[in-house]
Parts: sequence; C-alpha cells; structure tokens
Amino acid sequence: MNQRVRSLTDIDGLRVGHHTCAGRPTGCTVILSDRPFTAGVDVRGGAPGSRELELLRPENSVGQIDAIFLAGGSAFGLEAAAGIMRGLEERGRGFAAGEIRVPIVCGAILFDLQLGDGGIRPDAAAGYAAMQSADTDPVGEGNVGAGAGATVGKMFGPGRAMRGGLGSWSIERPDGLKAGALAAVNSFGDVVDPGSGRILAGARTPDGRGLADSMEALRRGEEPPPPFAGNTLLAVVATNADLSKSGCTRVARMAQDALARCIRPAHMPWDGDTVFALATGTLGRTADAGTVGALAADALATAILRGVRAASSWGGCPSASDFGDSGDCPLQYR
Repeated sequence: MNQRVRSLTDIDGLRVGHHTCAGRPTGCTVILSDRPFTAGVDVRGGAPGSRELELLRPENSVGQIDAIFLAGGSAFGLEAAAGIMRGLEERGRGFAAGEIRVPIVCGAILFDLQLGDGGIRPDAAAGYAAMQSADTDPVGEGNVGAGAGATVGKMFGPGRAMRGGLGSWSIERPDGLKAGALAAVNSFGDVVDPGSGRILAGARTPDGRGLADSMEALRRGEEPPPPFAGNTLLAVVATNADLSKSGCTRVARMAQDALARCIRPAHMPWDGDTVFALATGTLGRTADAGTVGALAADALATAILRGVRAASSWGGCPSASDFGDSGDCPLQYR
C-alpha cells in the first residue's frame, strides 16, 4: 500500500480545494472545515493584500471563521471571496445576523499578473469552484490554485526570476498533536534549502543559465530594480489542538520563522508575506502555543521547499527541476 503524502489535510476536519484558471497560470485555493474554526494571522511583508484580517485580531469580537482563501490576480483576486461566500451560504454556514447567515471568509492575494494575459484572474466563479472541489485528499502541489502563477527570485526583475509554486506538509507527534502547512511561494527572495544552504530557485544570472544569489548581489552593492508589487509568500498553518485566537496569532508569528529559514532575503518592502494559523480543536484538548508554533514553522519550511520543487517551467520561466533539483525534500520529519 502506498504511504499517504503528508499534507495540510492531515489535520482532522480540514478540506482544501483548488481552482486553476484557463488561459494563463493563476488561480485560488480554499481551506475550510465542516464547522467554524479559530484563526489568527501574522503579516510581515510591506505590500500585503488581504480581506477581513481585522476580524482575526484577538481583541475583536468574531471568535471563529468559516474559510480561508489564497489567490493570485493581485487585488483583483479578492473577488474570489464572493464565490466562496455564496457556496457557504448555500450550505447554511456563517455568522447569524437575524434570519441571515453571513459566512466569515478571510484571505490574502499574491501578484502574478506578469505571466500571460493579466486580464485573466480569479473571480467569484473561481472561488466558488475551488470551494466546491475541496476535499480531504492530499493537497495538490506545484503550479495549481494560488500557486499557479507564482515566481521567485525577482532581485533583477521578473525576466530573471524562476517558477514558484504551492506546497504542503504535516507533522504528527506520538501523542496525536498535529501541525500542518500550506504555502504559495511567490517571493522576492531566493528559495534556499536550510539544511544545505543550496539555492533551489531564485534570481538567475544574465544569461539565464545559472543562479545569481540575491544576497550575494546585495552584499556586492547591487540594488533591486524600482519596486513593483510582484511578490508575496502566502501560507496557512493548522493544528488539531484547541487554541484561542491569541494562541493562533502566536502560532502564525512563530511560523514566519520558516520564511527566514528558506527565503533570502525575506519580508522585503515589496513582499506581502502573510501567514494564517488555524485550530480545529479535533484533538479534544489544548496544547502549548509555543510548541505548536515550533512544529508549524518546521512544517511550513518543508511546504515551501516542496512547492518550489513541484513547480514546472512556463513561457520561458524555468523551474527548480530545470536546474537539476527534483530530488526528495531533505526536511523529512518522522
């Protein structure tokens, strides 16, 4: 029997759905459950695009939400939320407001308009389709959903970038505590294997045949091109433990450590790096938020590497596999 690939959907009760648009690489990804869940968020990038993040602040009144989405299309991709809300409303989900239920849908977007026809981007129909496709199977990886149009390594502009992608992973302790992660990797910086220090994908040399090393270029005194909103790593980490909004927020903050390990440089003014954290409570007990955060950071680091390794070239933009790196991910947690 084949061993199941570890994934965010290993967190009991979670379902993930993708929609990848026709015509050019872009799309959206939806994470939901059969019942509302507690969530938090941490934003480190200087150019985020998001929806309903204020609801996730611990001091604000809405305690649980119905879905999280990640989308391409820049700010246009926020329209996907309308389709997700429609699908949830059809299922009777949402915050009770008299006789009406208002689904609580939080999300964030990344910029991928530079690949192909930028007039094609996720809309309400895409969000609805992603929600309808959500299931508990291992999450599809590579250039699917929110990772369809992802690129990385834009130190010298998009013309010398490489393909990013969407990856997922999970960790389970012997006592049943789980932490899972999903990442859409669309960073300004290079993606680096933290175990070996090797660049997997990133800015290329002028001839396009080698890796330039963005950090080394910065140390030499080279400067990035005029800023453009072409970046952002979006992620969702999750646990089966019962956590408060404050606990989820702490987990999201700690999970950002994965970006510092795997993206160089990370959290730039032109990135919109955003990490959501959610807790399903299906374990039936609480857990220390610090412990969950540490596990989530490890899971997210592996998800980032998997997303880049699963990517494929498109329109002259190569992937890590084109540079001979299609081996197994080194961060294997048993």
